[in-house]
Amino acid sequence: MSSDTKRETIKSIRQRRYLNKEFDAFRQDLIEYARSYYGDKIVDFSESSMGGLLVDMPAYIGDSLSFYLDHQFSELDPETAVETENIERQLRRAGVDIVGASPAVVYLSMFLETPATSINGVLRPLPAALPVIEAGSVCTAENGVQFELVTDADFTTVDSDGNLTTEYQVGETNNNGVPLTFILRRETLTLSGFSTSESFTFNGFVPFRRVTLSNPNVTSIAAVTDTLGNVYHGVGNLAEDVIYKATSNGAYDADRVPSVMQLMPAPYRYTNRVSLDERGTTLIFGGGSADTLEDDAVPDPSLFALPLYGKTTFSRTTLNPQKLLDTKTLGVSASDTVATVSYRYGGGSQHNVEANTIRVVSSLVMRFPVTPSAQIAAAVRGSVTVRNKKKAVGGLDAPTPNELKELIPLLRSAQSRIVTKPDLISRVYTMPSDFGRVFRAAARATSNNPLSTQLYVICKDADDQLDFASDALKDNLKTYLNGYRMISDAIDIVDARIVNIKLSYEVTVDLAMNKKTVLQLVNAKLRKFFNVKNFHIDQPIVLSDIDNLIYNTNGVVSVNSVRIENMTNQVDGRMYSEIYHDLQNFTHRGMIIPPPGGIYELKFVDEDILGRAI
Repeated sequence: MSSDTKRETIKSIRQRRYLNKEFDAFRQDLIEYARSYYGDKIVDFSESSMGGLLVDMPAYIGDSLSFYLDHQFSELDPETAVETENIERQLRRAGVDIVGASPAVVYLSMFLETPATSINGVLRPLPAALPVIEAGSVCTAENGVQFELVTDADFTTVDSDGNLTTEYQVGETNNNGVPLTFILRRETLTLSGFSTSESFTFNGFVPFRRVTLSNPNVTSIAAVTDTLGNVYHGVGNLAEDVIYKATSNGAYDADRVPSVMQLMPAPYRYTNRVSLDERGTTLIFGGGSADTLEDDAVPDPSLFALPLYGKTTFSRTTLNPQKLLDTKTLGVSASDTVATVSYRYGGGSQHNVEANTIRVVSSLVMRFPVTPSAQIAAAVRGSVTVRNKKKAVGGLDAPTPNELKELIPLLRSAQSRIVTKPDLISRVYTMPSDFGRVFRAAARATSNNPLSTQLYVICKDADDQLDFASDALKDNLKTYLNGYRMISDAIDIVDARIVNIKLSYEVTVDLAMNKKTVLQLVNAKLRKFFNVKNFHIDQPIVLSDIDNLIYNTNGVVSVNSVRIENMTNQVDGRMYSEIYHDLQNFTHRGMIIPPPGGIYELKFVDEDILGRAI
């Protein structure tokens, strides 16, 4: 066997290492290989030699390839990814919404002055001079941040007895003290940021057309319309073909539930994406042509019927339910039109302006339901002033990529359906407040039906006291939850049971302390303890917590007695709940247990907290 043949045989069976990833390891391995098999050809492998050059070049290539291989592998993991494009892809795959800076919210007190008039012998604001300051009006803070009304400030609303619900007080008076004008006050919700609109020309049909808005940090898209009269609806993804629509509630409970929730088809729809680097927003429209749009929101199932034409037998057939229930295209997009996008943008921590810094009305949109004279209308319009009693909150800078990546484990465990009780409660609390606001909610299994769940809900009235949910709110909850529940589950929405209570106590006070002062301190603590915000449905009252709270008050030597009573119906002109609960029989291990679906409320704190000091 020749020397060349022996060398080739040895080379073919030699063990090679494939774990080298660094330049020095590659170079050392190549030198060992060259000395073993080419020692008679080249000996010098120093850096300045030809042998060193032949070894350094492949070592450099191997080092570079290893680096990019490691880098690409790291980019597959959201925790180690560093490239913006890959991080953005990982976030979308996990369902994390990329957002920009958040706006601030604050309630503004709006004041205006109207003439006085006599109504049934009582001086009141002139009804014809009462306006509605519409949403879209803009006020400006001292630092230049704009706040836009998101709800109307309606000064004309009245209660069931016809009395004006807007707060008012006497303004100007004549020499005899008779009111000439009244100053009215109304609170309304405002949102910081700027409103604008952009137009885009759609030439021809382009599936999944994309348009990018020029302003970053878009907080909300108000409307997308085109010159053909089409209205485009925003959806989470283009596969969603229905949306929830808010319509005005014309029932008796409109003051508590302004809107009624309805499901409606959305053939014209879009979804939006936010870039991670610039926080710019891109709208993606549907992939279908408007020429093929059918009138029905759901296609005719007969078009997908089993192929029985000309046959008397057929085998088992695989069906795709989505093909029967969904529209044919992922939304439709019109062509040869001009689309207009109205949206809001801007936000950040600088939008959290301090109290009493929003005082300028920059743009006032006002209408009078009952037309007054031009002079009165101008006077009312010119009297409008604003003031924010509290600091604006909610303004946040855009989250960093690292902050968004921390949300990936949380979103991976999230789901868009109701499986557990926490899922149900979370859905109740996330329903938009325009459809009614639930103060507390709790879920209990129904004893006679394992697939049924009783959902107890309770609300609060204008006096911050517990009140039952209205019919409109329950209907909205039914519509909202029905889209997330499993078909075999049943949810019964019922009112929580309000158990009103009264607290009496007796303490021994230090002789060096004033008894009235000590009682005032104890009562203040008890008011805070029994604040309805601190109670939930099915939450018991722990008696030891009350004892400790009273005992730890300065001046209290001992707690002699604590008594809690159930208050029902009408007592001394005060109306309580009709629910009777035997507190003594439901006291176990130092806890007063509420009835199923019950919540405790100390309704009248001034009358229902009675203390005695000895």
